[in-house]
Amino acid sequence: MLSVAEALARVLALMRPVGVERVALAEAGGRVLAEPVVATRDQPPFAASAMDGYALRAADATPGGVLRVIGEAPAGRAWVGRVGVGEAVRIFTGAPMPQGADAVLIQEDADRDGDALRVREAPAAGAWVRPRGFDFAAGAQIAAPRRLSPADIALAAAMNAASLTVRRRPVVALIPTGDELVEPGETPGPDQIVASSGYGLAALLAQHGAAPRLTPIARDSVESLRAALDAAAGADLIVTLGGASVGDYDLVRHVADALDFYRVAIRPGKPLMAGRVGAAPLVGLPGNPVSAMVCAHVFLRPALDAMLGLPAGPLPRAQARLAQDMAAGGPREHYMRAALGPEGVTPFADQDSSAQSLMAQADALLIQPPHAPPAQAGAMVEIIRLRGTS
Repeated sequence: MLSVAEALARVLALMRPVGVERVALAEAGGRVLAEPVVATRDQPPFAASAMDGYALRAADATPGGVLRVIGEAPAGRAWVGRVGVGEAVRIFTGAPMPQGADAVLIQEDADRDGDALRVREAPAAGAWVRPRGFDFAAGAQIAAPRRLSPADIALAAAMNAASLTVRRRPVVALIPTGDELVEPGETPGPDQIVASSGYGLAALLAQHGAAPRLTPIARDSVESLRAALDAAAGADLIVTLGGASVGDYDLVRHVADALDFYRVAIRPGKPLMAGRVGAAPLVGLPGNPVSAMVCAHVFLRPALDAMLGLPAGPLPRAQARLAQDMAAGGPREHYMRAALGPEGVTPFADQDSSAQSLMAQADALLIQPPHAPPAQAGAMVEIIRLRGTS
C-alpha cells in the first residue's frame, strides 16, 4: 500500500493552476490573488492628525501658555493658511495638518475660552501626527498568491484598487456512483440508501474556493457512467465517489482512461484512483461518506490549493494534548474524528466509518501514525482542525 504522503504526491502531480480573471473589489473576498496589488498613492496622502485637538507649533506649547485659535480643520477639509507663532488650529482626527504646525495638542490637555487656548500639558514635536505615507507608500504591494482576507480587501481599497486579478474558481465535477443510491427527498427502495457524499463534498470544496458541479448519480453500467463523465466535460477536476474498489460493479477504472488504482494506508478510506480523463485530472474517492470526506480533506483540499496557484502540500497540522488514554494504532495512518475541549483533544470512542453524525460533530481529525504505540493522556498529538479553517 502507498503511504498517504506518496498518494498525495501523485495526486498533486496531476494538478495545474487554472486561469485568472478580473473581478470587482467587492467580489474578491476569499478569492486567491493572482497578481500583486500595487498602491497608487501614499496612505495617508498627507500628514494627518491622529486625535481630536489643536494643531500648533510644539515650540510654542509650554505648560500654562496661552495660544490663539485661528481656524478649524474638520476631517475631509484642510484649513488653508499657515500656523504662526502663538497660533493654533482646531483639528479633528484624520484631518490634514495645516502648514507650520508640527504637533497636536489633544483636547484633554487643553482648556479653551473663546479663541484663547491654554496648554495644560505640552506635546513634543510630532506628537499625535501621522506622517504622510505612515501606513504605506505609493508602490507598496499586496503580494500574490494569497487567499484574500477581509483585511486584505480593506487594504486593497485603501490602495485605490477597484478590481483585482484572481484565479478563477476551479470547476470540480462530483460524480456519485452506484445502483444503491437515491437522491435526497426520494424514497429509497429496500436495498438503497440516500446519496450524501456529493453534497458534503460540494459544500467543502465551495468553502475552499471551488465551483462544484454535482452530476446525476451514475448507475452501475458503462453507459450510465459514460453519460456522467460526459456531463462533467469542461470541468477542471473530476471526482468520482465510489467505483474505486475492486468489485465487479466498480466500473470507473474500466471506463476512464489513464487511471491508476491505489491502495493507500489510510483509515477511513483505502481505495483511491488518480489519473486523467482526456485533459482533466480525475480523483476517485471511496463511496463511504465518512471515508470520502476524510479523503477530501487529505487529498482534495491540497489539490484545490495547487489549482488555485497556492503552495500545495499536506494540510497544516497543529499540536494538541491528548485528553484521555489512546490504544495502539493499526497498520494504516488513522484520521480519527475528535472533539476539542479545555482538557485537549478526545477521539470519539466509535470510529466506525459509516457514522456520519460523528463526522458532523468532530472539531478535528486526530492523526494516529501507522503502528503507533499506546498513548497516555497528556501526550502531544497532531491534529487537523475542521472548524474555523479556511
